Parts: sequence; C-alpha cells; structure tokens
Amino acid sequence: MPVRAFATDSDLRAELLPAELLPLFDGRFIASCDLIEEYVFRLALKVARETGFDRPLLQGGAAEEIARRAGLDSLTGAPLADWLLRLLAERGVIARSAGEPSVFQALEPLPDLNPTEIERAQAAHDPDALPSFRLAALAAEGYPPVMRGEASGEAILFAADRISAWSEYFSNHNPLYAISNQIGARAVLARFPHPRGTILEIGGGAGSGATALLDQFAAAGATARIEAYRFTELSPLFLRRGQRVLRSRPDAPGRISCGVLDIDRPFAEAGVEPGSLAVVYGVNTLHVAHDLAFTLAEIRAALAPGGQVIASECVRPFLGRTVYVEFIFALLDSFRSPILQPPWRPNGGFLTPEQWLAAFRAAGFAEPFVWPDIPRIRERYPSLVAAAVGAVKL
Repeated sequence: MPVRAFATDSDLRAELLPAELLPLFDGRFIASCDLIEEYVFRLALKVARETGFDRPLLQGGAAEEIARRAGLDSLTGAPLADWLLRLLAERGVIARSAGEPSVFQALEPLPDLNPTEIERAQAAHDPDALPSFRLAALAAEGYPPVMRGEASGEAILFAADRISAWSEYFSNHNPLYAISNQIGARAVLARFPHPRGTILEIGGGAGSGATALLDQFAAAGATARIEAYRFTELSPLFLRRGQRVLRSRPDAPGRISCGVLDIDRPFAEAGVEPGSLAVVYGVNTLHVAHDLAFTLAEIRAALAPGGQVIASECVRPFLGRTVYVEFIFALLDSFRSPILQPPWRPNGGFLTPEQWLAAFRAAGFAEPFVWPDIPRIRERYPSLVAAAVGAVKL
C-alpha cells in the first residue's frame, strides 16, 4: 500500500495507532510531514549542488571520496556528505551500491527543484508548521561553510539572531514538533508508576514539553499525583525561558522547580538523590547524550524501585535510513559524534526501536517499550518517527 494512504485512510491509522494517539495523527498532520520531507529533500539537492557534488557523483565513489574531490573538509565534509548522499539515494536521484562503504553514482546532473514551492504549499496547507521549514532553511545556509571547515554548526545554528527561530520551532504551536511533546505527555500519564511521585525532566529546553505534560495531567484530573516537577536544562538561555513559562503557571508554587543539569555529568552534581524519582523524562534529549550508557546508568540510580525512564524521541525506523529532522541537527558535532556502543549505539543521531530496547536492557532496566509500535508501523508508513521509549527500574 502506498505510504500516502496513511494520510487518507483513517481505518489504516486506526489499525496501526493506539486510540490515545490517533487524534494526533490526522490527515492534516501527515500531509505536513510529507511536505517537510519533500522540502528537506530539495534543500539537500541545493546543498549538494552548492558544495560541488555534481562532477564527483558522475565519476562515482564513496562519500569520503566525493567529499574530497569536492574540496570539502576532511572532518566535517565526509560525514555530512554521507548523510546527504544517502538521502538522495533513498529518493532515487542517485544510485547506491550495497555494502560498506557504499558507492554513490549519478547518471546525470542533479535536478534543480525549487524548495520555495514546497514552503508555499505548506503555508497554504497549515502555516503553523512553518517554523520547521524556517529552521531547515537556516541549516541549509550553514551546510557549505560547515562542510568546508569554515565554521562550526553550533556557531551557525545558535547565533544570537537565530534564537527566536528555535523558540518558534520548539513550540506547542508548531505541530511538527509538538507531536513529540504530546506523545511524551500521554506516555507519562499512562505509565506513571506511583500514586504520587517526583518527575525530573532533563533537557527541558524552553519548557514546551513540561507545559504539554502538566496540561495533560491537569486535563485528566491527575495533577495531585505529581508531588514535585523538577525542570532542568543545561543552556542558560533556554533555562531562563523555561523558568518564565513554568513559574507563571497556577500549579507552580510548591510543585515546580527549575535548575541546571548536565546529562553528561553525575546527576548528584545537580542535587539529584539516588532512588528519589518516580519518572525521569525528556523530549528529544537522550539521543544527544555523549555517553548514553553513562546517562542511562545515572537515570537508573536516580529512580526509585518501580520508577520509569520515559523519553519522547525521534526514532529511526530502519538502520541507516535518514530522518528529515537530521538535516538540521547533523550540523552539530555533538549530534554526530557520541561515544559508540556497538551494537546498540553504532552511530550518532537517532536510534532504531531495536537499539533503544537493547540500550535499556544493557543499562539494567526491565520492560523496555516503544510507543506507538514503530516496528509494526514502519512497513506501512516509514515516515512516522515520533515515539515514546522507556523502561522500568525493578
């Protein structure tokens, strides 16, 4: 069945999705997903042409060879070239050989497809999703200098004049990002392990994930179950924004606290006591841990028996397959270069469902889960990549 059927066939969505999530994945949202994927594909084509891929691709070669022939930096050019080339191969624009390293070959010059046409289509369809398009466009501007070694992705993406773009992106008003907040909030409500307990949110950003979760508990009449909500973030800028959002809530006094926590450092440095938490929660945070094994061990130590780690994550549907949002975050060295843990952490970026399950088991957790069931969904609709993953401390 064509993947487009997922957007038009409500019976198919009802078959594949749990009832709690079905309202989130309506035809409007799925159509926006299809548009942003096409937009990123066209941006990737533009970047490939601007960085001189045309002639090396006609000759053919591995990503490292093509990056070298295009005069790109040896450290940043090759991994970013690999991602771009895999995307172009997935879309059928170039050929890719089996095996590793893959050989990429173009039989004709890369097509020139206008990304602006897709942005206009999204504006007509649902302008609320445009912050994702704007951030992707800013990333596209950064690819040539980063791939040439002239600038870092961190300096480009987090320049002072781009912070507002991040705030609009990490917003519950942006449906392409808010889906992660909504899935995570529902997962925590459904799996909250104790009658009352403390939630620690890691990597809370500007507070949109916490807002969605607290609103979900309030709508269910379950606010009293959250004894305390500890909102943490490493970036001072995002922490200040999150504090402003959360401290203005009527349920904040005596319940919500805000502070600094680095997921790559011992949690004790942030005052987190062992065995003190019911839930450790994060939205698109765990995959950026430099040493995921270390971070999961810290989380497990902080949880009380029966406590849960629940993370709303962008999940890679198949090993090696690109995910559109990587176009933005692959510019960041921290995203591309974590400590690897074969076989469940063989690369930077997002993990597959199987890798998440293996990661939790390796860290000593029990009953790992992926919700919704991406392994069941991906054969019918591989573009559905938002899910909650987690496990229990016995």
